[in-house]
Amino acid sequence: MAFSSNATRKSTVAFTNISTTAEKDIEVTDLPTDSISSLSFSSQNDYMAVGSWDNNVRIYEVTANGQTIPKAMYAHQGPVLSTCWSKDGTKIFSGGADSAGRMFDIATGQMTQVAQHDAPIKVVKWIDAQAGILATGSWDKTIKYWDLRTPNPVSTVNLPERCYTFDVQFPLMVVGTAERHIQIFNLNNPTTPYKSIVSPLKWQTRVVSCFTASQNSGFAVGSVEGRVAIQYVEEKDSSNNFSFKCHRRDQPNSKDNSLVYAVNDISFHPTHGTFSTCGSDGTIHFWDKDARTRLKTFDAAPGPISTSAFNRNGNILAYAASYDWSQGYSGVGPEHRNKLMLHLCKDEEVKERPKAAR
Repeated sequence: MAFSSNATRKSTVAFTNISTTAEKDIEVTDLPTDSISSLSFSSQNDYMAVGSWDNNVRIYEVTANGQTIPKAMYAHQGPVLSTCWSKDGTKIFSGGADSAGRMFDIATGQMTQVAQHDAPIKVVKWIDAQAGILATGSWDKTIKYWDLRTPNPVSTVNLPERCYTFDVQFPLMVVGTAERHIQIFNLNNPTTPYKSIVSPLKWQTRVVSCFTASQNSGFAVGSVEGRVAIQYVEEKDSSNNFSFKCHRRDQPNSKDNSLVYAVNDISFHPTHGTFSTCGSDGTIHFWDKDARTRLKTFDAAPGPISTSAFNRNGNILAYAASYDWSQGYSGVGPEHRNKLMLHLCKDEEVKERPKAAR
């Protein structure tokens, strides 16, 4: 079966800091009533899907100046953990703790179940190949591929552990599981891993995200210990692998000890190939992996930033200031009030810098 259309050398680097200026971002109204777990934008229209622990997916229209208009909402039978869009922008897909994958048709307003697992679905991604394939990754240790014209998966891939995260930039798919396994797929051969590695980071994988606008295939890995690794797929590019610390806070009067926070999401800019990270420390940073430069730091929010996404043009970054459950139920406090914000990106914040000499 084919969907048509590595080395782990590691170095740790310190990023040059360019900008820490903060400006007023735009707050979205009519918010979910519980933590926001997922944000995704249509690649064809100015629409955003928002998944939440309140069991619902909300769809907003986002205007050029960042104003939002609620358009529709549909429900799962448990918390929603992931959302994505079809390539043509006509359908939204979502997966959640009810172990179901659902599809919402923008034109008709109808919702149907299109996928089923034996445990919660952690991630859903659309693969723009053939007539389009929905991939769903679950805590039941499988990824399933669904052709929406048939009720059963066209194929199932057994993973070494529970699926925590995966991302697709056709033909590359990268899957991160429990126990730090990372499986790399060439979707022209989607049922057999092209390469299997252990994460270059020492702690649990939180997120993987594939490069955009890059001549060389690769991905970023974020972990629960405030660190990101930049990893290339092919051996010939392995000298460019490196990792760096982020989402940490120095403690007063202690230069050797820092408070360490999880990297909750990594979002690559659709045209420039730069990326953002957001974390449980309430901060967002923009980075240039090639120049190894931090482009911008946002002022810290009072609570975690749970998820983020660039829109189709890369001129808006949406991010959720929302409790990420990293401290369990007992960690919920009055500072953990849901906020969904839109940042209007400036070119100097997201464009690549001249590559640093090494």
